[in-house]
Amino acid sequence: MKYLTLRTSAATALLCAGLLSIAATVSRADESGTSFWLPGIFGSLAAAPGQPGWAFATVYYHTSVSAGADVARSRELQIGTLNPNLNVNLNATLKADADLALLVPSYTFATPVLGGQLAVQMAAIVGRTSATVNGTLSASLPPFSLLRTDSIGDSVTGFGDLYPQMSLKWNFGVNNFMTYVTGDIPVGNYSSMRLANLGLGHGAIDGGVGYTYFNPATGHEFSAVTGLTYNFTNPVTNYQSGVDWHLDWGASQFVSKQVLIGLVGYVYQQLTADSGQAAILGEFKSRVFAAGPQIGFIFPVGDMQGYLNLKGYKEFGAENRPEGWNAWLTFSLSPAAAAPPLRPTLVHK
Repeated sequence: MKYLTLRTSAATALLCAGLLSIAATVSRADESGTSFWLPGIFGSLAAAPGQPGWAFATVYYHTSVSAGADVARSRELQIGTLNPNLNVNLNATLKADADLALLVPSYTFATPVLGGQLAVQMAAIVGRTSATVNGTLSASLPPFSLLRTDSIGDSVTGFGDLYPQMSLKWNFGVNNFMTYVTGDIPVGNYSSMRLANLGLGHGAIDGGVGYTYFNPATGHEFSAVTGLTYNFTNPVTNYQSGVDWHLDWGASQFVSKQVLIGLVGYVYQQLTADSGQAAILGEFKSRVFAAGPQIGFIFPVGDMQGYLNLKGYKEFGAENRPEGWNAWLTFSLSPAAAAPPLRPTLVHK
């Protein structure tokens, strides 16, 4: 009877550990199911040069995602330290929500650098995120068996990491090009023992290129920005997320000098597998696609230019990553354009 109690307690403890693990592996591809890159951060007119001087943007971001059996599917574990015949099967699902505010001051230099326009910015995050995992564990060691269902939840409110960015943009008539580099300074609210976090717990660096076609005469616009993320090892968990590739795009039509409507989308694909102490699931790479509508308004604010944009994304085709929807409401203030037509100076991240 004592031996049975030991095995039952071990299996019950495994449920708690397993639920915590699944919360993280809800996409273990990218530790804790959270990538450095926030898909959708770039959009229309991303590569179009702006006006020199200070600018400030605020972004309200809401996301609601869930992951079912395709992500948190059953995992067969052999608990060799207890008994090689003890089979444990864990099936869990996750639901997560976040309401975040991004605060983004930026400065665009008037003096050209390498023939392009240099801009620097620093983004900070404040807000709330929550996560709930429901799981069922079954364990068998003939002739005994165990079935247990449990649920754990967590939420956190506070500050996230800091995200510096530097970009160079070039204009050649209707064609605009950019290159950028950004990264993560891990100072946000983070604990490896929580389901929900506002910080990553590790640093990261990301770089890429972008293109914008914008014809003021016709009002046609198309933008695409692509890049790669390298994640550093989390010193707390000794876990390192793989290399990620991302593509953000936006297409719009100016129906007037002040109003644009269009579509947005993104592709996110993990290229290399995670590694480290907790990467027990092998090449559990993540992927997701998304698309949705957008609308933008440009208007004067004193001697500045205001820009308000609302866009939303519905995700699909996710693998090893939660799937759902997200919405962005962006308001920015920047130096007014010197001549019509008005064009929003967008800051990102």
